Amino acid sequence: MSRVLVTGGAGFIGSHLCRRLAGGGDEVICADNLFTGSKSNIRDLLGEPNFEFMRHDVTAPLFVEVDRIYNLACPASPVHYQRNPIKTIKTGFLGTMNMLGLAKRLNARMLQASTSEVYGDPDDSHHPQSESYWGNVNPVGPRSCYDEGKRAAETLCSDYHRHNGVDVRIMRIFNTYGPYMSPDDGRVVSNFIVQALGGRDITVYGDGSQTRSFCYVDDLVGGMVGLMESGGGFTGPCNIGNPCEFTVLELAREVIRLTGSRSEITFAPLPQDDPGQRRPDISLAKKMLGWEPKVGLGEGLAKTIEYFRGKVV
Repeated sequence: MSRVLVTGGAGFIGSHLCRRLAGGGDEVICADNLFTGSKSNIRDLLGEPNFEFMRHDVTAPLFVEVDRIYNLACPASPVHYQRNPIKTIKTGFLGTMNMLGLAKRLNARMLQASTSEVYGDPDDSHHPQSESYWGNVNPVGPRSCYDEGKRAAETLCSDYHRHNGVDVRIMRIFNTYGPYMSPDDGRVVSNFIVQALGGRDITVYGDGSQTRSFCYVDDLVGGMVGLMESGGGFTGPCNIGNPCEFTVLELAREVIRLTGSRSEITFAPLPQDDPGQRRPDISLAKKMLGWEPKVGLGEGLAKTIEYFRGKVV
């Protein structure tokens, strides 16, 4: 059993990770500034003897004694990270640097939660996206604060590993969904479910032909823990996501079917730099971690819809 720090632990993915680790007997410190996270996501853990919540912003140094650091702190949906883009890139860069400094001092292992957004808007020759692809990212667009912040964080992790011997793991997270998503976070799955349950029209940006690959959160957390505990000096980067690809229009129709909604589908202009294709090549995760997702889209959406029922007016 380990003493573990989870930054961003009151967020969507972070809260699931904290629950998984604490349930396995680890001592868990959850650090979150609650910019996008919520204490309601971890309410069931607050009374547990092996769980501690600490309100902290990772752009400032943190001094705790731990064996493992999962660095998840960063707004992850466009609605949130574009609300304060300077804060977002500071969290991506300075936050990661502070956590790497802590890992170096403690000789702790650190997992950096990176993102599929480092690939930007890939062309057909780089589809699906493998870890060897360097990406096609606009460095000065409205999404750049997140994309480039995560790319710079990967660079920091790599250099701390090469020059200071810090034990790092870099994980590139693809679209993830499940319970504890915020109803107003702007992600496509939560948007569609909230609109459908509320009987409102479902808004599809563009013509809906853009593709995404949706990974249920339990599968994602399993891959995250597997990467953290992997041996053989494997640092990544490693894609963790579901390779089953769907168009956004297909997702909208599936949400309508599963909710039994009478919502109609409407269309709106596509946001700038929105990727046209997104699908992970998970060959490396299969080879190095023995990991692949188990939950299909229909099963995962049904669980997510059930969570949102009663929360949507």
